Amino acid sequence: MDGIPDSLIKFFEDNPNPALAFSGGTDSTYLMFVCRRLNVDMIPVYFMGSFQTVGELVNVENLCKRYEFNPEFIEYDTLSDEEITANKPDRCYTCKKLMFTKMWDRVRQFDRKYMMDGTNASDCREDRPGMKALEELGVRSPLKECGLTKADVRRLSREAGINSWDFASNSCLATRIPTGTVITEELLNRTDRAEKDLRLLGLRDIRVRMVDDDEALLETLPSQKDFVEEHKAEIERALHRYYDEISYGTRKTE
Repeated sequence: MDGIPDSLIKFFEDNPNPALAFSGGTDSTYLMFVCRRLNVDMIPVYFMGSFQTVGELVNVENLCKRYEFNPEFIEYDTLSDEEITANKPDRCYTCKKLMFTKMWDRVRQFDRKYMMDGTNASDCREDRPGMKALEELGVRSPLKECGLTKADVRRLSREAGINSWDFASNSCLATRIPTGTVITEELLNRTDRAEKDLRLLGLRDIRVRMVDDDEALLETLPSQKDFVEEHKAEIERALHRYYDEISYGTRKTE
């Protein structure tokens, strides 16, 4: 079938009735597209916690409507969990385990055979400590199991006309807060507002990482180097609304 590798077709033939941990990103949107094309009986489930943004929720709602799936939404105040807000080195593992446990508890009542996510073959376990939690909970990752890399997913999505093919990669707002710094609503909101302001200037796939209360590290893609130099005054004017000191770094391309 056009736009869908044979290995992925076989995966869903052998593994029917899934639930999809749906983020609205490139990978999970491609899986949603595949499930629609193959008429897979799938339920998307979205976890709306304190580390996700309203913009992400709206994107998820729009995509579920577009592909005609009825999603399940789970709302949870992540900031109420002291084990997570303490922001210890295992915070991502703890948070992922909580998220996927709650999502699975919700959808298993609909006779789902398994939970899947959008992890692809490019994702490294060392870079994503939350993957340990997914393995422990038996979450399946069709893209990874079929050997599809991020580049493969972007290419297949583009060829299929899926407008999410070039979506910027994303991670939750908590990843911008340094380990050991207690995560608060104020810090999350500051990060969210700072990144929104920079996107309005034309930057994409950015991270505004808190170094300390007065300093932020702006990470941009190598391809944005010239743009950053040309618009440095505007960028710093925007960031100085939130931080006194600004430093710069480069993040890998995905």
